[in-house]
Amino acid sequence: MKGQITDSDQKYYVFIDEAQYAISKKEMKNPDEPIRLYGVLNSLLRRKNVDVYITGSNSKFLSSDIMMEFRGRGDEIHIAPLSFAEYYPASQKEKSDAWKDYLFYGGLPHILSEPDETSKSRYLERLNREIYIRDLCERYDIKDESSLETLMKILASAIGSLSNAQKISNTFTSKGIKGISMPTISKYLSYLQESFLIQKAERYDIKGKKYISTPAKYYYTDLGLRNALLNFRQFEETYLMENAIYNELIFRGYRVDVGLVESRTEENGKQIRRQLEVDFVVNQMSKRYYIQSTFAIPDQAKMEQELASLLKIPDSFRKIVITGGNTPVYRNEEGITFMGIYDFLLNENSLDL
Repeated sequence: MKGQITDSDQKYYVFIDEAQYAISKKEMKNPDEPIRLYGVLNSLLRRKNVDVYITGSNSKFLSSDIMMEFRGRGDEIHIAPLSFAEYYPASQKEKSDAWKDYLFYGGLPHILSEPDETSKSRYLERLNREIYIRDLCERYDIKDESSLETLMKILASAIGSLSNAQKISNTFTSKGIKGISMPTISKYLSYLQESFLIQKAERYDIKGKKYISTPAKYYYTDLGLRNALLNFRQFEETYLMENAIYNELIFRGYRVDVGLVESRTEENGKQIRRQLEVDFVVNQMSKRYYIQSTFAIPDQAKMEQELASLLKIPDSFRKIVITGGNTPVYRNEEGITFMGIYDFLLNENSLDL
């Protein structure tokens, strides 16, 4: 760094990129704790006229490590993949073509500079193999790389489905893979979340106003990385659209849960209790929205299925159904709003239309 930082009225901005390369493991008491880096940061943070920005590889330390060391003196800035509203104009394609590409290759910015489909695919496969999986194994000293990769593929195949460590363990067993315990699976899930590869949506009992710890849903932060893990062989637009909606809601700063509402009906003189799912319970301060994601509503039976849970919710917060394609925005007799995926993604105020 050229020049000298002094205590003056001048403001200084210090950017430390790939900070792990400033750390010598031989000089550390604990190889997982970047002691020397913390000393440098402490000396800078004592100066009121200095702002420090740090990036680094997950294989050496996480942003949570930095935040724990410097409680109250820093903030995390999460850099997400491109939203569709950012991706679409940059792609210079027709809306429907851009949308299909976005679902297939995801929103990592470099994807837009790759010249063809083969290059895009190889780029994403390389990121999974050489960066994410390798970094996770190095960071957490994971010896069984194949089990971690299998877990990632199981989650990738199950987006939009409820899952937990027990269910995943059963899937491992059904595939003939032994030797990975439920606690290990739980740890791997937390590692993937800490590395921002996946995000967890917990279940929320709307009537009971309480969280249900398990099972939960897991969504991939970038759909391109998800698809590359599966060799681009599982392209189910229904589930990918749901994942994209979740990512967009997180991108807009909402807290997003999976909703649960109980329904009681009488059949043959007996009370039947059913649990109906609301895809997303969306919260931000005093605002709340209930959202259903459905690729298409071809008939009345499908319409009734999608509305069943929303109509059982006993409060007056806005209820929304997002469909694929160019469905015009309208509100039905029950006050439920319908809109197409493009209206939702391309209008930052779409939830209040």
